[in-house]
Amino acid sequence: MSRSVAFLLVPEFQLFDMAGPLSVFQVAAEIGRGRRGPAYEVAVLSERGGRVACSAGLEMHTRAWRDSQAGTVIVPGGVGARKPGAATPALMQHLRGALAAKRRVASVCTGAFLLAEAGLLDGRHATTHWRQAALLQRNYPAITVDADRIFVRDGNVWSSAGIAAGIDLALAMVEADLGADTAGAVAREMVVYHRRTGGQSQFSALQDLAPQSGRMRAVLAYIGENLTADLDIERLAEVACVSPRQFMRAFKAETGQTPAKAVERIRAEVARTHIEGGDSSIEAVARLTGFEDTERMRRAFVRVYGQPPQALRRIARAAAPAP
Repeated sequence: MSRSVAFLLVPEFQLFDMAGPLSVFQVAAEIGRGRRGPAYEVAVLSERGGRVACSAGLEMHTRAWRDSQAGTVIVPGGVGARKPGAATPALMQHLRGALAAKRRVASVCTGAFLLAEAGLLDGRHATTHWRQAALLQRNYPAITVDADRIFVRDGNVWSSAGIAAGIDLALAMVEADLGADTAGAVAREMVVYHRRTGGQSQFSALQDLAPQSGRMRAVLAYIGENLTADLDIERLAEVACVSPRQFMRAFKAETGQTPAKAVERIRAEVARTHIEGGDSSIEAVARLTGFEDTERMRRAFVRVYGQPPQALRRIARAAAPAP
């Protein structure tokens, strides 16, 4: 029995947000073809049907979604997804109905803003393009935005980082539906990794947080240069030359994260560099990056990257070219 996948388009969608994942399901449909036909049936839909232009001006022919009952609903991102009016009442109703019916709902890149507007991400973990992660967190504080993830699955709601990360999300869905062997065969056919782990970093933490003010940029620089110091709120507020209360409020507003989470991410990023590229023991890396002990670093890695340090070291070594 084939599985149905529907892409819901809004004007000025990002073409590759749709084309990348769609190609995964199209290849999987052929590779996983059984007696009853292809493994997937893919539809491209919009609110009224007809032609919908992507952000590059190319037009995609769509059908009206009306009463579509696709088992997987994917919302691509793009500049149109963040524009006023993109979240139409009909789109919001359709997305809420899909999740209420226990169907799989996903976003690619800034499509997360449409899922967020519909309330589908409230109380959940989600991700989006690194450049828009802080904005998503500020605009929708009920979401836990995991800006350092390639994709996130929280129950029946999935979200991916920017553009090409939609391929990783789609491969993960194929693996969940048809198994790792089929997903691996799809990845080989498409000549892509099978697959980047959901916890891989999108971008440098310092660039991802990207505060607007010089004070907060100075705080991030201080953190990066003093990983083994006691980086509590009082000390960081001193660096910013504001009161602790003001600092907490301003830091969260500018970066979308708490100071404690930012410190953890920066420490984890530096630690990961040592884990993947060096021979230092896990214990030594934990001390060098301010985690103090391996268990604290392990918990941080699981939160930030979805995997413990030892697993990332094994993956890095397996991927290294033979001498």
